[in-house]
Amino acid sequence: MCGISGFYRPTGDLAHQQDIYQPILEAMNLALKRRGPDDSGTFLSSHFGLAQVRLEIVDLLTGHQPMLKTWDGHTWGIVYNGELYNTKELRGELASLGYTFSTTSDTEVILTAYLAYGPDFVTKLNGIFALAVMDPVRECLLLARDRAGVKPLFFSRQEDTLVFSSEIKGLFCWPGLKPTLDRDGLNEIFSIGPAKTRGSGVFRDIQEVLPGHLLLCSGTEIRQECYWKLESRPHEDSYARTVEKTAFLVEDSICRQMVSDVPICTFLSGGIDSSLVSSVCARELKKKNKQLTTFSFDFVGNQENFKASAFQPSQDRPFVEEMVRSLGSDHHFLECSTQAQADLLADSVLAHDLPAMADVDSSMLYFCSQVRPFCKVALTGECADEIFGGYPWFHREECFRASTFPWTMDLKARQVLLADDFLEELNMEEYVQKAYDASLAQVPALPGEAPDEARRREISYLNLCWFMQTLLDRMDRTSMYSGLEARVPFADHRIIEYLWNVPWEMKAKDGVAKALLRQAGRGFLPETIRSRRKSPYPKTYDRGYEALLAGRVREILADPASPVLRFLDRKKTERFLTSPSDYGKPWYGQLMAAPQMMAYVIQIDLWLRTYQPRILL
Repeated sequence: MCGISGFYRPTGDLAHQQDIYQPILEAMNLALKRRGPDDSGTFLSSHFGLAQVRLEIVDLLTGHQPMLKTWDGHTWGIVYNGELYNTKELRGELASLGYTFSTTSDTEVILTAYLAYGPDFVTKLNGIFALAVMDPVRECLLLARDRAGVKPLFFSRQEDTLVFSSEIKGLFCWPGLKPTLDRDGLNEIFSIGPAKTRGSGVFRDIQEVLPGHLLLCSGTEIRQECYWKLESRPHEDSYARTVEKTAFLVEDSICRQMVSDVPICTFLSGGIDSSLVSSVCARELKKKNKQLTTFSFDFVGNQENFKASAFQPSQDRPFVEEMVRSLGSDHHFLECSTQAQADLLADSVLAHDLPAMADVDSSMLYFCSQVRPFCKVALTGECADEIFGGYPWFHREECFRASTFPWTMDLKARQVLLADDFLEELNMEEYVQKAYDASLAQVPALPGEAPDEARRREISYLNLCWFMQTLLDRMDRTSMYSGLEARVPFADHRIIEYLWNVPWEMKAKDGVAKALLRQAGRGFLPETIRSRRKSPYPKTYDRGYEALLAGRVREILADPASPVLRFLDRKKTERFLTSPSDYGKPWYGQLMAAPQMMAYVIQIDLWLRTYQPRILL
């Protein structure tokens, strides 16, 4: 894994001004250093600047980037962040075409695939990636992002220059590109956040390459092309065949994603998703006489403070202990304290360059920092709920029928602290409705599909494009902030493609959530795990955490220099701080209720203090 950045200018000669442009590349690498603490490199030519920081996972000796390759008298270059899971097959295919290799790196395989197939090379890749290719023959820069959007890639056009980076902070190393927020950016934070509209960089003039898309930059022309999208078609496999194929795809994806020249581990919650990933990994490692290392996450005091709810029906630990016995893994129980998750709200902002999922994010930052001393690579159970239909909005009538995003149906919870004049300026309802309607318009419909099945397809599409993307962003930023590579086997595009057309009666056979995945996991899991009800990522039940946050919000109110005060209503906020909290009505997802609203406000204030954006209203 890595962090990549750079720029492309078709006019002039950058190489003749190294004193200007080389320091920019070095500054970009420094900004992204936490993504790749093991190595770094830069390359500057007449029209291209490439920079990369590297976390060494595969091909430890010869995987240095930027990587250059000379063929037919021309030199191509690449910077790449990700992992290729079909390296062996693709290398063999390219070798049969006469191409040779000087390294064992997947980076060289990807660059060689570009030489062989041009921009269509991305359709050959099975993996997670964000990359930039310097093409001296077509005289262009190509940016590409993986199908599911696991790896990030932002860009900005600055006059005659295209600037790109794995993270927004890298773009701000370009002279003259300063943080600016307009009404749309503020709506992304207050109305949509912590999600964000696909392609939005929140800051003005900053965009993100869309998942499954290429950006082709040639001369002054910038063209974005879709190379992968979901296609709706009738599902023709029997239920038995569907279970068999699902089991194969899941197992194959997990095995492929175990590729590494350094030890791997798994995140283990005791739920079906992470348990299935861990079970396959443990089996494969045992074949090599190796033991799997696993990690589970919880919060200090939850043993005493936990209260079951519809969203979180059970604690993880008893199920984790059962899985550890089944796997024979080297397990580590990690706990995050109230103080740590509050203090790390600031690091969460720095990791994302944006307000994020409050303590859901800051605690994951903490856990990843604790995993990193043991392993550089972790496999997770992320994304299974979006793909297999595990969330309550697939099942609950009020969520299913909502004419808005089902994970944030009531905007009133977001408005409770905001000043009336700011609310009028934002027009939140219109902004959210427009985003929702635009997303529904993109759903690939299946003619003749029954209304409920068509609605489930819509919910699935919204999940993949919005909710899953938020969680993938969280996983990428929180892990890479500590130099940890977190992989997501369920986000394999082959699984997404296949499950997209599997009817609900198979996904949730007999009314059981994720029944198809449970059936596919038969033989890998103890029955108690296979039949366990969904329980999401844990949160703290310590009321002291809420008191700690309330104290920090009061500090913000007492400081006239607090930038978030521009948007808050002081009386509303003080009333909110003294009112009993309603933990049963999350304002985003399943976990973000009253304490997380306070944490989000704290993050917004930290973000505004750190980036000091110019605000256009």
